[in-house]
Amino acid sequence: MISFFFFIIYLGPMVLMMIVLCVQIKCFQEIITIGYSVYHSYDLPWFRTLSWYFLLCVNYFFYGETVTDYFFTLVQREEPLRILSKYHRFISFALYLTGFCMFVLSLVKKHYRLQFYMFGWTHVTLLIVVTQSHLIIHNLFEGMIWFIVPISCVICNDIMAYMFGFFFGKSPKGCCKTWEGFIGGFFSTIVFGIMLSYVMAGYRYFVCPVEFNNDSNSFQVDCEPSELFQLQDYFLPSMLESVTGWTTVRLYPFQIHSIALSSFASIVGPFGGFFASGFKRAFKIKDFANTIPGHGGIMDRFDCQYLMATFVNVYIASFIRGPNPTKVIQQLLALRPDQQLYIFNSLKAHLTEKDLLPALEEAAAA
Repeated sequence: MISFFFFIIYLGPMVLMMIVLCVQIKCFQEIITIGYSVYHSYDLPWFRTLSWYFLLCVNYFFYGETVTDYFFTLVQREEPLRILSKYHRFISFALYLTGFCMFVLSLVKKHYRLQFYMFGWTHVTLLIVVTQSHLIIHNLFEGMIWFIVPISCVICNDIMAYMFGFFFGKSPKGCCKTWEGFIGGFFSTIVFGIMLSYVMAGYRYFVCPVEFNNDSNSFQVDCEPSELFQLQDYFLPSMLESVTGWTTVRLYPFQIHSIALSSFASIVGPFGGFFASGFKRAFKIKDFANTIPGHGGIMDRFDCQYLMATFVNVYIASFIRGPNPTKVIQQLLALRPDQQLYIFNSLKAHLTEKDLLPALEEAAAA
C-alpha cells in the first residue's frame, strides 16, 4: 500500500488530480446510494439521473475555475478554451438551471416530500464531497507538499492514536477513544509533521506549484523555491537553550507551519470521522459501502481528509499566499493594447510619484 502511494506521487500532480476526482465520484456514489436505500427512492422519476447530472455540473464549474485560475496562459493560447473560459460561469449556471427545471418537472404529487428530501440530500452531498475535493486539488497545485503533508498527518494521527490507546489507554470505551490515545497521537503527529516537512522541503518537485510551460507545451513542477522552503536560523527560547545547549536551530519556515497543520489533524481532524460515525449510526449502517473488504467504503477511509483539505486551503489563503506577479502579468497581456498602455502610464505615474522610477532607471543603466 505504501509503495503504491509513493508510485502515485512519482507519477506527478496531474495523475494525483485524476485520482482525487475518482475518489470524489466514488464517495458521492456511496452517499447517494445510502439515500436511495434509506428513502426507498428507486421509483422516483429521473432522480438517479439528476443526481449524477448535478455532479457533472458542479465538477464542470469547479474544474473550469481551476483551469482558468492556474493555467491562464494555456487558456488564452487556445481559442476554444478562451471562449469557454470567458462564458464559463454563464454556461455553468445554464447547466445547473437545466437540472433544476428538470427536477421541478419531475415532481409527482404522491412523492413531493420524498423528492425534496432527496434533492436536499444530493446538494448536501455535493457540498461535502465535491467542494472539498476541489479544495484538495487547489492545495495540490500550490505544491505537492501541501497535499502530501496534511494527508500524511491525518493518517499518522489515526495510527498513533490507536497504538497509544491500545497499549496505554485506560478507558473502557475502546482504544480509539482514550485520553492516552488522543495525547499520544497529538505529539506523535507533531513530530512526524516536522520531520516529513524537513525531508520534503528540500526538493523542488514537492514545493513548486504546478505551472504550464509554453516552451515545452507541458505542465511542469520547477521553480526557484520561495523563502518558505529555504533553511533559516531560529533562536531558541532560553528554556530550550538551557536544556539543549543550542543557541540557534536551522529549520525550513514550512516546518513551523507544519505544526499548525499537524495540530489541526490531531485535534479537529478526527471530528470528520466522528461526524461520519454519527451519520452512519443515524441510518443504522456499519459502513458507507463494502468497496474495501473489511474496511468499508472509500468514504470510510477519507472522512477526516475532507475537513483537513478545507483547513489547508483556508490556511494557505490566509497566511501563505500573497500577490502573484506572474498571474498579474498574464492577465495584463490578455488585455487590448490601449488597455495595456493605460495601465503602463498609470503605473509609471505612480512609480514617479513615489520617486522609485529614477532609481530603477539608474539601476538599469548601471
